[in-house]
Amino acid sequence: MSNVDNKTVNQQIDQLYRSHFGKMVAWLLYFSKDIQLERAEDIVQDAFASSLIAWQKDGMPQNPPGWIFKVCRNKAINQIRDKKKILHTNGQIHDPFVDYEISETILDDQQLQLLFACAHPDLSPKAQVVITLKYIASLKVEAIANVLGMTIDGVDKLLSRSRQKIREERIMLELPSKSKLGERLPIVHKIIYLIFNEGYKSSSGKELLREELCEDALLLTKELIDKNLGNNETLALYSLMLFNAARFKARFGPAGEIKDLEEQDRSQWDKKLILMGCHYLERSKGEVISSFHYEATIAYFHSRETHFRDTNWQAITQLYLQLMQINASPFIELNYAIALYYAGQKPQAIQKLHELEQRALLNQYYLLNASLGKIYFNEGNLDRAKSYYLKTLHQTNFQVEKDYISKMIDKIEARQNGTQRKSGETEWRTTG
Repeated sequence: MSNVDNKTVNQQIDQLYRSHFGKMVAWLLYFSKDIQLERAEDIVQDAFASSLIAWQKDGMPQNPPGWIFKVCRNKAINQIRDKKKILHTNGQIHDPFVDYEISETILDDQQLQLLFACAHPDLSPKAQVVITLKYIASLKVEAIANVLGMTIDGVDKLLSRSRQKIREERIMLELPSKSKLGERLPIVHKIIYLIFNEGYKSSSGKELLREELCEDALLLTKELIDKNLGNNETLALYSLMLFNAARFKARFGPAGEIKDLEEQDRSQWDKKLILMGCHYLERSKGEVISSFHYEATIAYFHSRETHFRDTNWQAITQLYLQLMQINASPFIELNYAIALYYAGQKPQAIQKLHELEQRALLNQYYLLNASLGKIYFNEGNLDRAKSYYLKTLHQTNFQVEKDYISKMIDKIEARQNGTQRKSGETEWRTTG
């Protein structure tokens, strides 16, 4: 055990919860069919609560995940014994006094199984997504609500109804037969996509970028590919995530400040990941072109250029037009409008952005108002730029985004003050 202060213990447990909560739940469901989803969740929650008390008192163990895993295992064994069940679990007899280790590879395998299991056809599509974000991505209710555009109360109620349905109808959250895996693949893709996006641009919490979620999404997708459980859409999704992951280091400056796409030092982009993205995009070619194919190709056009000014915006706008035909998302329309602006079609882009502004969902969306602020700043309309940035300032809880917006407002005010000074000097010279 290592002696650390309580603050460090709390941080370690929080990080461990985010990275291992879903994996522990998945392992318990695999460990014994006598353990239902709710019970597995309770066991893992209890184990984390025990770790907080023990580690603050005795210090951190050498292997924190192993410590929590062992507590989960022993609690599960005790509960099964209390019900006078024979302790046979997946063909093995476990003795709680025997030290039992489990590798991260095994946990990842069981997490993939739970991913398919949560896409159970007896659950509604929304319930499938919510349950998976909860138990695979280890997202808290607030984060799930933000990701899906739901209220916190709505997510709570959906989780409660889903748990009740699983319990009362005895829905087994287990890997389906191979013949039925393909039926569940579209929802599996959607969930992985949401997990990666939540990591790439977090909707809640303190960190704007949560690399561990992106890594989980990449690992799950790579497992699908390696185990021949995926298809061409899986390859395109993997390609898309690789292109985006390549930009991680360049998205923030030395002081942690935001660097938008135009400002990023592209020499920091991970060339190995970009090459891998190209490889999997090429492998994904086939008769069916999915939304992942279009998004991956757009990401490719960004990734191949060494300077922002060289970006082929004309090609990107055409790809967005095709993407919108199969995925009419307002967020894709927003990206299309931004691409239009950089492609030189400025009046059309601004008109499109103002049309999107009329939609309730986007009116309060940080990126829409930040985009309008930047465009009006570029066009020299400083008053409108400032009004949109001020609006944006209240649409984010991330300090790093507030700092970025404040920096832009300072730029606008400096330019306005400079213009006013020049105007005053000219007037003085004329009248003097």
